[in-house]
Amino acid sequence: MTHRISRRARVLGASIGAGMLIPLVAAATPAAAATPQVSCTSAKAGLATKLQRDITAALANRTGTIAVGLYDRSTKTTCSLRSSTAYDSASVVKVTVLATLLWDAKKHNRYLTQREADLAKAMITKSDNASTSTLWRQLGLTKIKGFLTAAGMTQTKPGTNGYWGLTQITVRDEQKLLALTTAKNSVLSDNARAYILKLMGQVVSSQRWGTPAGAPAGVAVHVKNGWLSRATHGWRVHSVGTFKGGGHDYTITVLTHGNSTMQYGINTIQAVAKVIHKDLAAS
Repeated sequence: MTHRISRRARVLGASIGAGMLIPLVAAATPAAAATPQVSCTSAKAGLATKLQRDITAALANRTGTIAVGLYDRSTKTTCSLRSSTAYDSASVVKVTVLATLLWDAKKHNRYLTQREADLAKAMITKSDNASTSTLWRQLGLTKIKGFLTAAGMTQTKPGTNGYWGLTQITVRDEQKLLALTTAKNSVLSDNARAYILKLMGQVVSSQRWGTPAGAPAGVAVHVKNGWLSRATHGWRVHSVGTFKGGGHDYTITVLTHGNSTMQYGINTIQAVAKVIHKDLAAS
């Protein structure tokens, strides 16, 4: 029995996030929760109220458990919902893997090797799982935890036994990571930040759903998504993105589980993203 469980876990670890999913036992769709309470603040008059109302409306009839984070530097706007609720990361953790690789290389005053660069590109732009597993093993939990500490991502718990897709993540920590990639800081070098954003800007078209939905023309879009089905909580479907242009500089994280299908989760995320882009563009 133990052997069977560990084999299933291995399959799970290998099948996360690049369209090779082997769904486990189907989960019942959870009943709709009470209307979520989104909390927003902004230096721009009226914007927080508008975002709070529109995000709440976008989520009003959606089932599952949804967590949302928004930060716009330009208007000092923040929105959050369930910011400390933990989710299985699926492939969203790949941005953390890349950031750890670059952080560690900087500590050793070296550039990435061509092999590392090839693995990183496949991991982010195509969500390649084998590349991720290779880099995860190379780094090891000590370095990954070291980066999380340096980044202040105290709520993130790396998956054990090589199961990176079962890393526990929160909106709060994902927003911290996106903040590090989009502004000067002492954790990631300017070159590292530019490299992360470059790869997130080159994600294959079939994986550019989620937080970019509704982004205005002329806004630079960088995204990484994750998706995974398990026996509990159905489909986990997540999207993190950074957006710059039109007088705004913002990051969005939407994490979801309890989705009946992957597409249902995508639709939920995109409903939230569309109102955020619209409200910021109008402000």
